[in-house]
Amino acid sequence: MARFDFDLFTIGAGSGGVRASRMSAAYGARVAIAEERYLGGTCVNVGCIPKKLLVYASHYAEDAADAAGFGWTVGAATFDWATLIANKDREIARLNTVYGRLLDESGVRRFEGTARILDPHTVEIAGERVTAEHILIATGGWPMRPDIPGIEHAITSNEAFHLPAFPERVVLVGGGYIAVEFAGIFHGLGAATTLLHRGDLFLRGFDDDVRNALAEAMRRKDIPLRFGVRVVGLEKQETGIVVRLTDGSTLVADQVLCAVGRAPHTAGLGLEACGVTQDAVGAIVVDAFSRSSVPSIHAIGDVTNRLNLTPVAIHEGMALAATLFGNTPTAPDYENVAHAVFSQPSIGTVGLSEVEARAHYGAVDVYRSTFRPLRHTLSGRDEKTMMKLVVDRASQRVVGAHMVGADAGEIIQGVAIAIKAGATKATFDATMAIHPTAAEEFVTMRTPVTSS
Repeated sequence: MARFDFDLFTIGAGSGGVRASRMSAAYGARVAIAEERYLGGTCVNVGCIPKKLLVYASHYAEDAADAAGFGWTVGAATFDWATLIANKDREIARLNTVYGRLLDESGVRRFEGTARILDPHTVEIAGERVTAEHILIATGGWPMRPDIPGIEHAITSNEAFHLPAFPERVVLVGGGYIAVEFAGIFHGLGAATTLLHRGDLFLRGFDDDVRNALAEAMRRKDIPLRFGVRVVGLEKQETGIVVRLTDGSTLVADQVLCAVGRAPHTAGLGLEACGVTQDAVGAIVVDAFSRSSVPSIHAIGDVTNRLNLTPVAIHEGMALAATLFGNTPTAPDYENVAHAVFSQPSIGTVGLSEVEARAHYGAVDVYRSTFRPLRHTLSGRDEKTMMKLVVDRASQRVVGAHMVGADAGEIIQGVAIAIKAGATKATFDATMAIHPTAAEEFVTMRTPVTSS
């Protein structure tokens, strides 16, 4: 008779938890998973997928305006928020069904409800207790709200996907990728949109040329960017939500969206009673193989606050399954993970920023190109594309690639393969260009703009 009910019990059916569970079951493990909200987690329900659908929607106004330069006469266009949200909801419901089917077909037992860890091998869900040799926590993150008067009048990205009516005036608070993405969404759909950030420039941690290029592009779209200010309070009045700032000024909005970061979603799991170590922000501390301070309890994804990206959580889940049940101890590989930000224009980046590369390698060569995309030679739109390569001087290996422009995420994926493989600048130079494309610029830049 088995000592435990399951070999693995996963708490959280997001992308990482689902992948870990399915892969573990494929190795022959007896697996169960619990989810208190919706299958697919943040990415599928209130993150990557619905957000990109809204990005697509928000770009049609510019596409219609650009058509005139190509000989098209486009009639008066109208936008209906309710239709967009209904169609988005239908697609998300379909994906939820797909996730459920994948788990069922993999032989993973599903529990609906909030799970709490009682001891290193016992979990309780809605009054039912089950035991497992291994427990996996994959509960992700949750939006944070600043502690200021009137914060109850603000929404987070979670609520932004379910607004009953489209707001005419929006204030975004924050300087991360969620803030710049929603700024583009609301502006593109027709709202008067302002972005506030306490720092001197948004997207901290990204290459400085990327940050500046996006800021310039957003200003050209007439999106007010107010840096170096903080919100000190919100007040609901008849005219809207009054946003009071540290410089003494005020703004009035129909919606205020706080995008000031996300925290690991660990409250109520019972971690403290089990002795699971957490860091200062509540993230579960794990070793290279995603094992917590309690040997039978593991954690992957945003709840560990390592590299908070959906594909990384999936990768961590696969590595954990191989480690626990595949007889192949596997540590996740975080080197040269590509990122995309679906701002407008979008960002694609992989490897080191120029500042990081100089700190790590010392002497580097930097290649940078800024140009007007072919499309806009006829559309007349004042939008530029920026591409950049950072090269280690000694080895001539390309250690960073960055882009701001249309389809940056699609383009950087291929570049990421080359960088992951250790390609040198000579390899890039020897690669035939695809003409005419924006992507060809990555293999045609020949003269460094800086070399030190």
